[in-house]
Amino acid sequence: MGILNITPDSFSDGGTLTSEKQIIEQALKMVRAGADILDIGGESTRPFSEPVSPEEERKRVIPVIKSIRLHLPSIPISIDTTKARVAREAIVAGANIINDISALRFDPDMIGVAVEAECPVIIMHMKGTPGDMQVDPVYDDVIQEIISFLQERIAWACSKGLSKELLVVDPGIGFGKTVEHNLRILNHLAEFKVLGCPILVGHSRKSFIGKIVNREVHDRDVATAALSSMCVVNGVSILRVHDVDKTVQAVRMTEALLASS
Repeated sequence: MGILNITPDSFSDGGTLTSEKQIIEQALKMVRAGADILDIGGESTRPFSEPVSPEEERKRVIPVIKSIRLHLPSIPISIDTTKARVAREAIVAGANIINDISALRFDPDMIGVAVEAECPVIIMHMKGTPGDMQVDPVYDDVIQEIISFLQERIAWACSKGLSKELLVVDPGIGFGKTVEHNLRILNHLAEFKVLGCPILVGHSRKSFIGKIVNREVHDRDVATAALSSMCVVNGVSILRVHDVDKTVQAVRMTEALLASS
């Protein structure tokens, strides 16, 4: 899953895609490199970020989705949003997947959009909100608490009419977690298979990587690729990344090694 942030303030690529031409070029580059999904987001969810209005978010993402769909008619597109209005318009514009970091909690109308569209939905664990999630996050058992949270959200979504076969789970790397929490999650990804859903991990270029390898945000793709390999070994289905090319190389090499073992 290649990340296309149409925002002025995302932690890694905010403000870099400022024209339709740049966006389409980046989308084409990602697909040529091997991206299977493009993830479009119009609101930064970096730590301590402020929310934007639904109107502003839709102005950012809807034209982009329409344009990408014209140039890439078959590539799956996910809309990274917590707002039902944005998700609904994105699906009409050509998006196929809802990626909701709130696990369908922030907007009570989101579940209705998902059920009506019968589209895949990514539900993520987050402790708090982007504005406060990194203020001293504490867990008794980070793995079990995330699993319990996701189990509850899966059951709730299914009770509202969404098929479990459409759900993807994301443990939420960096969303209300310390460096140690993130490392523990990455070491125990296989445990999330108990949920019975495909697993997505969004680890790309995040601050915990910078703290470990002492690199600035745009110089973390090698470390990201190394983590991607470990994710594959542990059964992750979707890797949400900025640098698709390095990730695809790492994944292909890892899969070749696994196939020959």
